[in-house]
Amino acid sequence: MATSTIHMVKLSVGTESVEDLSIWQRQTAAQGTDGRPQHITRMWPRREDEVLNGGSIYWVIKGVILCRQKIIRLDEVTRTDGIRRCAIVLDSQLIRVAATPKRAFQGWRYLPVSDAPPDLRLSREGEDTLPAELNAALAEIGVR
Repeated sequence: MATSTIHMVKLSVGTESVEDLSIWQRQTAAQGTDGRPQHITRMWPRREDEVLNGGSIYWVIKGVILCRQKIIRLDEVTRTDGIRRCAIVLDSQLIRVAATPKRAFQGWRYLPVSDAPPDLRLSREGEDTLPAELNAALAEIGVR
C-alpha cells in the first residue's frame, strides 16, 4: 500500500516576515549539526511516514500562512533537561505560498494536501512583500 502525504503547519512566533524567518534560520542556534534549519518540538509526529513522504511545514506569520519548507527528516534530540524531543529538519529554501489566514493555535497541526495553499509562481516570488497587516487583510477577503 502506498503511503500518502501530509503536511504540517506551525506558527512562527515573533516573526514579522518571511525574510525574518530566513534570517533566524540562518543563525547557528536554529541549525542542526549538518547546518540545515530545524524546528525542535516536544511531540513526535504519529504520522511520520506521511510527513516524510514529501511533506512540508507551512509557516504562519502574523496570522497568515506565507511560506513553506520541505521536511527532510525527523531527528531525535535530547536537550540539557534530559527530555527527548523531535527535530524537524528542513530544506533551507523557503517557498512562498498564496497568503492564507490561519487562526492562532499551540504546537503544530497536520495540514492535508488538499487544504495546503498553492505555491506562488516564481515570477511573483521576487515581488515586494506586502506589510503583514495588509497581507492578512487581503487573505481574509480571499484576495491572494
